[in-house]
Order: sequence, then C-alpha cells, then structure tokens
Amino acid sequence: MEEVCLNSEPVFDEGDEYEGDGDCQEERGHGAGETHLKRDPPQPTVGLEFDSFDEAYDFYNAYGKERGFGIRVSNSWFRSKRKERYRAKLSCSSAGFKKKSEANNPRPETRTGCPAMIVIRLMDSKRWRIVEVELEHNHAVSPQIKRFYKSHKKMILAARRAQPPPEPVTEVHTIRLYQTAVCNGFTNVDEREVLIPVDHSKHLELKEGDTQAVYNYFCRMKLTNPNFFYLMDIDDDSCLRNVFWADARSRAACGLFNDTVAIDTTCLTNKYDIPLISFIGVNHHGQQVLLGCAFLGLDSVEYYVWILRAWLNCILGRPPEVIITDQSKPLQSAVCEVFPKARHCYGLWYIMQRVPEKLGGLKGYEAIKRQLNKAVYNSLKIVEFETAWADMINRHGLGDNRWLQTLHEDRRRWVPVYLKDTFFAGMIPVQENESFNAFFDGYVHKHTSFKEFVDKYDLALHRKHTKEAVADLESRNSCFELKTRCSFEVQLSKVYTKEIFRRFQSEVEGMYSCFNTRRVTANGPITTYIVKERVEVEGNEKEVKNYEVLYETSQVDIRCICSLFNYKGYLCRHALNVLNYNGIEEIPSHYILARWSKDFKPRGLFDHDFNDVDMYNPLSRYHHLYKLAIPVLEEGAQSQDHYEVAVHELEELLNRLNLVEENIV
Repeated sequence: MEEVCLNSEPVFDEGDEYEGDGDCQEERGHGAGETHLKRDPPQPTVGLEFDSFDEAYDFYNAYGKERGFGIRVSNSWFRSKRKERYRAKLSCSSAGFKKKSEANNPRPETRTGCPAMIVIRLMDSKRWRIVEVELEHNHAVSPQIKRFYKSHKKMILAARRAQPPPEPVTEVHTIRLYQTAVCNGFTNVDEREVLIPVDHSKHLELKEGDTQAVYNYFCRMKLTNPNFFYLMDIDDDSCLRNVFWADARSRAACGLFNDTVAIDTTCLTNKYDIPLISFIGVNHHGQQVLLGCAFLGLDSVEYYVWILRAWLNCILGRPPEVIITDQSKPLQSAVCEVFPKARHCYGLWYIMQRVPEKLGGLKGYEAIKRQLNKAVYNSLKIVEFETAWADMINRHGLGDNRWLQTLHEDRRRWVPVYLKDTFFAGMIPVQENESFNAFFDGYVHKHTSFKEFVDKYDLALHRKHTKEAVADLESRNSCFELKTRCSFEVQLSKVYTKEIFRRFQSEVEGMYSCFNTRRVTANGPITTYIVKERVEVEGNEKEVKNYEVLYETSQVDIRCICSLFNYKGYLCRHALNVLNYNGIEEIPSHYILARWSKDFKPRGLFDHDFNDVDMYNPLSRYHHLYKLAIPVLEEGAQSQDHYEVAVHELEELLNRLNLVEENIV
C-alpha cells in the first residue's frame, strides 16, 4: 500500500504561533473553560493511548500550556487510497524555521529549530498511541511567560463553546487518557469500554509524593522490564482513579497458573491506607504467585469493572476458569460482567476468619463455632451439611442472625460440599487447620503509604521469586525419601515437585489408615466401592467414616466422594486404595496434572504468531523476540552447564546477526 507523508519537512509554516496581549485579555474574561484544564496533566510518555487523534492533540496541547509552549502538527502520514491519517508528529511551535519572506518589513524569526515533539500512531485497536517522545526544548519555556499561542487559544475557545447551558447541567469530558506498557502490542480488549465516566470526586487519595513515586516506578520498570504492563485511569481533571500493573514475571505466570485465581481485597476489607487489590494464583510448588496488582479508587461496580478489564487485557483476553473473592457485592457484580463464564466462589478463609467478629459475642460461642466447623469441613454430602446447619441454628436459637442467614443463602459459593465439581488447585481449605495468607502479608500494614508500598513491592517479589527458584533447584536435583513400598509413591517421586510430592505422599501413607475396601454395586463398567477410614475428631478421639468411590474400568476413571482431586489436584487415599484393590500399579496419566510437574516450563506460554507482529515497528519486533527468549533465559539459569550452553549459543547467534548486518552494508 502506498503511503504519503504530508509536511515531511517540518520547517515552514505561515504566521506566528502565539497571539499578542489583546487576545490574552479577551480570553481571561472566560475563566470557566480555562479552569477545566488547569490541572497539571501527566507528562507525555511512550505508551499513552487515546480514543482519537483530537484527544491526543488536546492532551499534548494541555501539557504545552502548563509548561509554557505552543504546539502544531508538523508531520502527517496518510494512506493514499483512503486518505486516512495513521501517523502524526506534534511539535513545539518553535520547531523548524520559517520560510524566508520577501516583504519589506518581515516579521522577526521566532522559531529555534526546537526538537521537542511527540509522534503518535493509529494502532490496530483504532486508538492513537504515543510511540516517540522528546521532552527537551532548545529554548526557555515557562508557564509564567504571558503568551497565548494559537493552539492554546483554540483550546480555550473549544472549551468555552463546550460549556453547557445553565439548565440542564451536563458533564463535559475533554480528554480520556489510557496508560499501557511500551508498545505492548496486546490490544485485543477494547479499552474504550475500560474507562468508565464516573464522579470526579471519587479518586485515589494520594499523599504528597505518592503520585510521582508510583509514576516514576512505572517509568523505571518500563525501561528495565520490557514486558512490564500498566494501565492508569485518569479523569478529565487529571485525578487518578484506578491503577493496574503487572511485571514480566506476573504476566508469564498468568499464562501458566491462571486456571484458578483469587482476587485478594484484604487491604480494602481492613480499611488500609492503600486500597490494594492482588490477583493471586498457585504455581507448580503450591506457592502463591502474583498475577497482577491494582489500586482501587472507589468500592463500586464501575471501578471494579475497570480493574478486571485491565487485568483481562494484560492476560491477552484469556479468562480464568475459577475466581475466588470475598463477599463484596460490587466485586461479585463486576466478576459476573467481565468473566461471565468463570465459576465465581467466595473464599472460605475470608468467611471463617470473620466468625469471631460476627459470632464471638453470642452465648455458647465455642459450641456454635465447633458445630459450624463440623458442618463446613466434615460434610461429605449436601444432606449432611444441611442437617448439621439446621441443628446448629435450632440448638442455639440463631434463626434471626442476619449474617448466618446470608451465609446460608450464598452456601453454593463457599461451602466445599457444594463445590465438588470445581477445580481449585489447592486454593480453598478443606480442613479446619488450613489457612490463606495475603501475598503481601508482612510487607503492608494499615498505614503503609503508596510511596512505601512501591519500595516494599520489589522486596516482596524478590523474596517470593527467590523462594520459587530454590524450590525449583530442590525439585530438580533432590532424590525424595520414600516412606512406603507403594508403586504410586515411586511413580510420582519422579514427576511432582518436592512440595506437591510431600502432600501426595501423605495420601499414600494415609492408605494404611483405610481398611475394608469392599465392592458395593456394579452398573455396567462403573463399580461403586466403600472405603472405611479411621479419622481424628475432637481431641485425640477417632471415628470410622465411609467414603464412596466410583470406579470406571474401561477408561480407568475414578472419583471419590471427598473430591480431593478437584480441591487439591492429586488423588486421595481412598481412590488410591481402590486402584490398588483392582491391581492398578500406576496412576493413570489423566490424574497426573502437568501443573505440578518439576519440569513444568513456560514453553507454550505465548502464541508465536508472526501475523501479530508489526514488522515495520522495531518496538513490536523487540517485544516479540523478548517473549520468545524467556524460556531460554529460564532454562539457561537452571545450572552451570545450562548456562554455559546458553551463553555459547547466544554468542554464535550474535555473530550470525553481525554477518547479516555486514552483508546488508
């Protein structure tokens, strides 16, 4: 396609770019339109996106007015067939030089060949993105200089014309600003729906220095971490409403471990100074892994929707299958809107940790608590839970307790017995002694500021990544101690990571507390077994419980009523007993999840589709190559031998690239 560049030499233009004092006096009388743009706009940076060319122009114009310089369109590129502008250069009004005039009294030269400018480009998403920035001027600029440039006059007149009549009062949006990672190339989600017009008074409550600290951190990360992603929701008064970000490791983890995700809002629930939201998954060691972070400006559906859509954009539009949250109704509505196909559950740990607060003042609290725990954790069938719940309510006269009523109404979202068909990857507790700790527990307290959190964020992630790296090395290089002679234990000692094998090993050992495995019924290839187990109850007492196990012989499918496989991701002792009873010596492959494997690598993390790469854009090529290189870096760091091979191959590759360059020259 032929491309046409207009004004390719930005050196000539007619007339001066600023007006005299007369126009200045005239416009000062209309302060209302000017006041709307009086807030200091964000600094132009590569990655800022806008809904239209006009919005990008308005943004740079407002920035220039605050800094004391005018702007103009010095270059425009059009596609010749459609006459559609797809690229433009907005320059300082002092860019280039004027055409020499043959008049007797030519006007004095006011331009200096100033290099300050931004280049914007129309992306596939139909939004305009800043792709190049130069902030330095070669002349003095100051907002105190009383000069009204033509571009500023147009801005003020436009704002004045846009003022609504006295009745009815309407709101005028002049600039909608988005922040993305540097040319991240992932714009499958329409972010025009992300920015929700809301009350401007509802925004993040930032202290002095917080805004700059957060923004500086993002800019620094963007330069040092090419796959760093962030979005900012900024209102028309340049107030920050919401922020979302994820570093390269978090984005990589999203491609591997976002099957089940917890949205942790502990800081909101406990009314911390920072309204932090964390997206949490579980890695192949059963450790928490960060999938993204956000600051929420207001506890409302609209603001949650913005955060969730920002995260969806970050993970390339691949939603999780299961989402776990607290009982927030606005968050519940937002999840239903943004992830309509996901299974939305309430975190059992959120609910059980509120029991002392909600029920602690009641007479017979300890007995109530015991019965509640028994109903929640010990029920194998729905009828058992309903019977135990009703007995607790009736025995203690709790029929009017509104909190318990609400819990019972929502029971299908949080009680384990109702969630047996859902895979949780170990993210919900199924025993009373299991708990869930916030990802930033120990790094954030009630009065942590935004500025402090930015510093602690890196420290927290460094320690988490170090812990994961140590677990990787131990899993790859250690020989696990076997505690039984069971073939299942030997089989998975070669597959699972150290921590997951330790958890599975407890199930193998638990096989010996099971007894009297007997066949009950047979219906074609499906056979029902009852496995008896001695389990601990209150104190050191034990009781015998019956576990029903279904076994299908043709496909070697097995399911236990305890549903440990769905809750945790590995087979329970009852299922293992039935397999052993039927002479099966190896666990079927479909019950050995790859996500727990010690060799689980991000080889399939990205779709390496070259059709998505803008081959004429060096930043687009850079990002695609970076993503392709991630598995090489991860594998090369595993050992000294791997490292030496990686270094040698990279040096050879660099030599070949240099030869290509020499041939071109």
